[in-house]
Amino acid sequence: MTAPVIIGVDGGPSAGDALVLGRWAARTLDAPLVVAVVHPAPSALGSGRVDAEWVADRHRAAEAVLDQARADLGADAGEVTYRIVASSSAAHGLHDLAEELAAEAIVVGSGWAGPKHRLFAGSTAERLLAGSVCPVAVAPAAMESPPGSVGRIGVAYVDTPDGRAALAMAARLAERTGSPLRLYTVVSEADASLPFLVGRDAEHAFSETARETYELSLRRAVESVGAGDADWVVRTGDVVESLAELTEVDVLFCGSRGYGPARRVLLGGVSTRLVRQARRPVVVVPRSG
Repeated sequence: MTAPVIIGVDGGPSAGDALVLGRWAARTLDAPLVVAVVHPAPSALGSGRVDAEWVADRHRAAEAVLDQARADLGADAGEVTYRIVASSSAAHGLHDLAEELAAEAIVVGSGWAGPKHRLFAGSTAERLLAGSVCPVAVAPAAMESPPGSVGRIGVAYVDTPDGRAALAMAARLAERTGSPLRLYTVVSEADASLPFLVGRDAEHAFSETARETYELSLRRAVESVGAGDADWVVRTGDVVESLAELTEVDVLFCGSRGYGPARRVLLGGVSTRLVRQARRPVVVVPRSG
């Protein structure tokens, strides 16, 4: 079986955003689609007894969520499998399913508290991002435009194993969609105390050297993927705010943090804040080795 794209739904208002993003990803990657809902696993009441009525109620609720997903996807959704998973948590259930199916990616919507047009990772997304074996895509609440309508794939790039893993997956998606690829690096604004301490000329020289270093790494990164239609941008400002406000990409890829087990998504400071604020879907990619 080709590696599927898994969409996790829970019946909340963000489920529709996840379905839109997941269907686009599956079609782009020519991958089967699995829509999954996780309900609490039965727990013993004592002496090995389980509340069968409660278990049946949770299962019926899960079926209702999947029925709504079927209606939202419509008849032209293509190859879709619907799964009900019992687990101790939604994140744990989706994680286990992704391992079982060797999933291409997991797609979830924003959290219940997410503001409109902003991605806000709820507890399920955050727990997935804390250890998923495959890329995790999180859709912002009430996306202003669906993926595929903008026509550009973005990468928040730094020259680290995590950054290179994000670039590789973004380049693959850009090739399949025929979209141009754009790499972003954000240089933090200069510390106001530096000119006083070292002088403005020295501070300016340091900033220029840093920018030249970033530009060189971006140029090499574009060359490394052999992307014909690719460019790069160096921005100045707060890293998260600058990336979160991007509206010129269909999705923005970023790496997980620079340490932790390989092949696991482990959010670092920038990516944690980014998935809570971004206006466009964010895909967090685990390191490949």
